[in-house]
Amino acid sequence: MIDFYRFKNLSNEPGCMHAVTKKDPNEPYALSLALHTGEALDEIVANRQKIILELDLSKKAYFVVADQTHSDHITVITEPKTKGWEALENAVADSDALITDLPGVMLVILTADCVPILLYDRKKKIVAAVHAGWKGTRSQIVFKTVEKMVEEYGSEPADILAGIAPSIGKCCYEVGENVAKHFFEIPEALKPKGKKYRLDLPAVNHYQLLKAGLLENNIELSGVCTACEVDFFFSYRKEQGCSGRFMSLIGIMSEQ
Repeated sequence: MIDFYRFKNLSNEPGCMHAVTKKDPNEPYALSLALHTGEALDEIVANRQKIILELDLSKKAYFVVADQTHSDHITVITEPKTKGWEALENAVADSDALITDLPGVMLVILTADCVPILLYDRKKKIVAAVHAGWKGTRSQIVFKTVEKMVEEYGSEPADILAGIAPSIGKCCYEVGENVAKHFFEIPEALKPKGKKYRLDLPAVNHYQLLKAGLLENNIELSGVCTACEVDFFFSYRKEQGCSGRFMSLIGIMSEQ
């Protein structure tokens, strides 16, 4: 049986399906779900199929994966079609946030320290999945994703729930001034350590969600550091360049 991390706020919404995968030492590559890191394609696709079966999504579900490039590019998914699930070639090109209002379409983010953020407009029934590394966070990708939801679908930020999934925490994410300088205006995001800083990317994204108009009570932080919890989540830094990635996914339940 595959284990998942789930948010309380999103789990309370019957129209929303979401999950964050964990490592599983009994599965190939510890249940890595990345096609772009050199593992055997057939085994990674088989791992992905196990996720589908475990979540009972084998009927009328589509899975959309982006070619993540640490950008602030946002793609609105307007057709029920699987992309990037069994091959890299047909993934959504050059995008780090996905939005849709289509039932049965699961939006997918892959990470191993970067911040995955899942969004759900419970009034308009819109979902979004965001990949925020330090570059995407610097570019305010989650803020811009909320703006896009407002622009495209008329979302009210106060109606949006957010889950900030496991990612590297301030306890373990040490950066130089070249990175830290982009976040000096958010004091709680940084803690000096000698000539370097410890950066709290989840806190910065939390700040950006509040700035976008989300309510504090609608934002749930996992509080899980991938480097500290490396037995359960892939961590590129802790594992010194691991090839594994875990998956955060969200979609609107198809009425059937």
